[in-house]
Amino acid sequence: MLKVGLTGGIGAGKSEVSRLLVEHGAVLIDADRIAREVVAPGTPGLAAVVEAFGEDVLAADGSLDRPRLGSIVFADPDKLAVLNSIVHPLVGSRSRELESAAAGDAVVIHDVPLLTENGLAPLYDLVVVVDASPETQLDRLVRLRGMTEEDARARMAAQATREQRREIADIVIDNDVPLDALHKRVAEVWDELVRRARASRTGVGDGRPGDEDAE
Repeated sequence: MLKVGLTGGIGAGKSEVSRLLVEHGAVLIDADRIAREVVAPGTPGLAAVVEAFGEDVLAADGSLDRPRLGSIVFADPDKLAVLNSIVHPLVGSRSRELESAAAGDAVVIHDVPLLTENGLAPLYDLVVVVDASPETQLDRLVRLRGMTEEDARARMAAQATREQRREIADIVIDNDVPLDALHKRVAEVWDELVRRARASRTGVGDGRPGDEDAE
């Protein structure tokens, strides 16, 4: 098994890259999806969030009002830290369960938005960073997701910088490119991941890239 951490700033296009990797045959463990599951109605996770932030973060149907909660925590680093301390251990536990169920020769992609911020790189055999300029991120968030520019900038500011993400990258996927170029680059990266998974399984090398692979 090759354990790959996939990350990138909000609006960088990480979801599209993970989708393409799944098409190639990767096993995807999506931290965002799991983060929603662990705070679903009736879960201990949701109870802990309500205890920390009050019932105002609940929607009328009793589910978590994510936009409301987001507006609170992304404007306050201390409150964001409180939320992370509740959600991240739950996400980590569930992620390990899913990983253990994957085949021995699988390429397991852990899609982790805050991999850099939480110092999680050592958990993976290698780290793939989806990279885009801040201008591209802002445009996508406003134009495609309907965020206000103020909200988009606040969410970007709450994350690691572009430089910090690139520092931990073993492989960088540039997503300031046309879609066909992105598809080609992801296919190249997939071939490399498969090669490393096979090498790791046969005991040839340790699955981590040399300096020539970091970009």
